This record gives sequence, C-alpha cells and structure tokens, in this order.
Amino acid sequence: MRTPLHLALLVAAVTSAVPGQPLSEQANSLHKEAFIFDAHVHFINRQLYLGGNIAERLPGPVSGIGVDLPTTREGGLDALFLNLYVEPEYTKRHLEVKQTLRLLELAHQQIRDNHADIEVALTAGDVERIHRAGKIAAVLDLEGAFDFDGDPDVLRSLHRLGLRSVQFADNAQANGYADSSCCAPKWNGINQRGRDLLREMNRLGMVVNLAHASQDAWMQIVELSEHPVVATHQGMRAFNPRHSGNASDEMLMALASKGGILAVHFSPNTWSPLFFNHYRNRPGSPDPLPPLSVDAGYEEIVNRYRLSYQKPGTVPPQEIVEPISRFVEVIDYAVRLLGEDHVSLGSDFGGGLNSRASMTSIAEYGRVTQALVDKGYPEERIRKILGGNLLRVFRQITEGAGR
Repeated sequence: MRTPLHLALLVAAVTSAVPGQPLSEQANSLHKEAFIFDAHVHFINRQLYLGGNIAERLPGPVSGIGVDLPTTREGGLDALFLNLYVEPEYTKRHLEVKQTLRLLELAHQQIRDNHADIEVALTAGDVERIHRAGKIAAVLDLEGAFDFDGDPDVLRSLHRLGLRSVQFADNAQANGYADSSCCAPKWNGINQRGRDLLREMNRLGMVVNLAHASQDAWMQIVELSEHPVVATHQGMRAFNPRHSGNASDEMLMALASKGGILAVHFSPNTWSPLFFNHYRNRPGSPDPLPPLSVDAGYEEIVNRYRLSYQKPGTVPPQEIVEPISRFVEVIDYAVRLLGEDHVSLGSDFGGGLNSRASMTSIAEYGRVTQALVDKGYPEERIRKILGGNLLRVFRQITEGAGR
C-alpha cells in the first residue's frame, strides 16, 4: 500500500507569497509572459440575477458570488472556462434547459458588449487567435445537468450555440444519466443514455468535465471516452477524505493514463481539513432564504436566487485560512502523482465561499505563480501548470474530433 505523499509534503511547506507584498521580479516576469488558462471561473450568473455588466468592477476584494473583467485582467488571465451554473432547483422541476438557454444568451450578449476585451473561443486555435489580439478567450462551460434525460439532441443544439464543455454529473443529485459524488448511486456509474451522451460529446469535440462525478461514473467515463477528459475544479481525497467530491489517487491516475487533466481546485474546502471542518460544524444560517413552494415555477426560483446573490459573501475567520504555500503542496502532490503534463488550475473564483487558496480576488492570481517559484519549480513546469497543459488537451479534444 502506497503511503500518501502529502503527509511529508505538508510538513515541508514553506512561506511564500504574502497578501499585499509585490511579486518578485522573476515571478512577475513569468506571470506576465506565461499563458494563463483557468479551467473554472464563474461569470454571468450574477448578471442574470442582479443585472449589470461584466465590465463593471465589483466593490471591494470580497464581493459575493461573481467576478468581473477588470479584476480578471489584473490577475493576468489569458483564457478561462466561463462557467454557467444551473442550480439544482431548476433541474428538479425540469426547467434546466430554459435556464441554460438564458445563461448562454446572456453570456453571448455580455461578451458582445465587451468585444474589445473578451471573445468566445470554440477551439484551441480560437484561444490562440484571441490571445494574440490581446483579449481574454472564453470557453463556454456548463455546470449542472443540462438535461434531465441526457438528450443528445439538446446537446447538439447547445453545441451550435457555442457550448464547448459540460460537467457530466450534477453536483447535487444523480441526474438522468450519471451518478453524482454527493449522494447514493442511481445508475452505478452511467447508464445507456450516459454512454450515448459521452459518444456524442466525443464526436462533437466537447470537453467532458468529470468534476462532481461519482467514482464509478468517473472510471466508466475515463474508460469509454475516445478523447482525454478534464476535471475542471477537482480536489483530492489524499488531503480531505471527508469531502464527497474529492477524487482518489486511483481515479486521478486513470484520468492521467488517458491523457487527461486534473485542474486543482483552489477552494480550501477540498484540501484544508481545518477550513472544511469549520464550515461543516458551524450552526445553520440565522437568516436562511425562504423555502420554495411545492409547485414553485421558474420566477419563484429566480427570485430566491436573486436574494441569495444579494447576500454579502462569507469571509472566513483568519485563524482557519492556511497560506498559499499549503495550496502549492496540493499542486505538488498532483505533479508527483500524475506528472507535470497532467496538472492545471481550476480556481472556481466567483463560486461559493470568498476564499480561494487564501486569496479573496482573482486579481491576486499572480500569488500562485509566486508560490510555485518559491517552491523551486522550473519555469517550464510552471508554464505548463498555469495554462500550457490545459491548452494542449483542449486542442486534442476540440480539433481532433471526428465530426
């Protein structure tokens, strides 16, 4: 039985980039020159519920759920999977297709309104062209069950509308074709609809996102997929076995064996037991949102989430916030386990708690580069992790499919 590497690695964690301190000359130069491609950033949902424009700077470093273009620019990102999140309440009431279409339409509208700064990318070639033009390349990515029955006809329509990545499993329930890591299995992995859906995603050249998939679903998808698959914002059981969404070493090695990418999740919930236990054990919210009625329709669900997005973000107490050097040990574990060609980053900025590897804004992204430099990583390895690996696999998937 292999002894987990992280036990020794965590002890060896060293002090690195500190909030408020400028980057070193080496890290600053590297961060500016490297191609930075994040596999999971939340845009658009905030605008759907609260209005406004992604070009508007949100107030303060901690601003609730959502990120904006100015801070994304400050963070040095060149490309990102622009996440469209369909909350489970829509899926439970068979309203997820409507919500998906609304999010997609708003994403295209917001990007058109800001065409000087951001553009939709359908392929890796698009990503490179957009980058050369000095813009951010946005790959449209759907989180949440896009259709309760996994209908390939709906998938093809979404693909025509520019969607290029789909999270196969729902994060809150077993959907109509795949089991989620959150709950008891329904299909013991994926069913025939799931296999048909996977085949069609491969044919279309779409990214199959394994985040939140159950272990059986994960292993079956990896085995059956004709192309590499990506876990866009993924934690590891080696660091926090209590987090249901975290993947085992076996799952991760299977992913890498097919050429896939693990995008390490920035959220300390996935890698810091101290952080995870604090929020798991705290008492319930003193001001919970009103429950939905039994026959809740679309507008009632929208209004409920509008209230949620109006609530201020949760700022974690300082005593449970671990340094970014600890997060880099998580990255290092993945590199040692899978090899430097199979590790990338999925920050999940804009989603959930306002703490991402001790950072409270995507504008602080350079601190990751600084911490990797402090770790002693060679520049070529850092470039791969920051974006090179994800771009390579995105090219294999989108430009190597037999349509």
